Amino acid sequence: MSLETVVDRDKQTLPVMEAFYTLQGEGMHQGKAAYFIRLGGCDVGCIWCDVKESWDANAHPQKETNAIITEALNELTGKYTSAQNNNVIAVITGGEPLMHNLDKLTLALKKAGFKTHVETSGSSSLSGTWDWICLSPKKFKAPLPGILSKADELKVVIYNKSDFKWAAQFEKQVSSKCKLYLQPEWSKASIVTPLIIDYIKQHPQWQMSLQIHKYLNIP
Repeated sequence: MSLETVVDRDKQTLPVMEAFYTLQGEGMHQGKAAYFIRLGGCDVGCIWCDVKESWDANAHPQKETNAIITEALNELTGKYTSAQNNNVIAVITGGEPLMHNLDKLTLALKKAGFKTHVETSGSSSLSGTWDWICLSPKKFKAPLPGILSKADELKVVIYNKSDFKWAAQFEKQVSSKCKLYLQPEWSKASIVTPLIIDYIKQHPQWQMSLQIHKYLNIP
């Protein structure tokens, strides 16, 4: 496929911290092949964030959309598979990816054959065309109301007991089709995992999400 058929001629740049092909480690699509694009910039500021180096957008190189897509296709072509089979997921994450307008990037990814997924706190306005929206609301900056009804997956990180009340608050605001996940914060996993198990036993509409990529020591 010629690049011109994938990306329109209007140029856009985005701060890309890193991009890599791996397995999705969390949530509904855990274990599936996924090409991650981590964008720089975050105004949420979770104290337990494990990628604080992503917060400053200016610390990461600006890349044009066509370069991002070319790198994604080059990573897959002849090495693993082709995005054209519509089975490869492109996960846009951060940082907080929705600090940037993602309309052009997601359009180009779809034209290249990827399914588009986003992982967001919902604290910025929704842009882009998505096959899957994972909403992970944070107390440090609450999600905007407009994204709640569009979420396909609600993933709440449990750091302490008060986070269960936080999770229940948003359970009431997402659609009935939204998948519900509770995920132990990595540094507190030994403490909060038993609490999550007990909570799910009492509230079976929720499921456990584990960060299997960390257990497997893969990106």
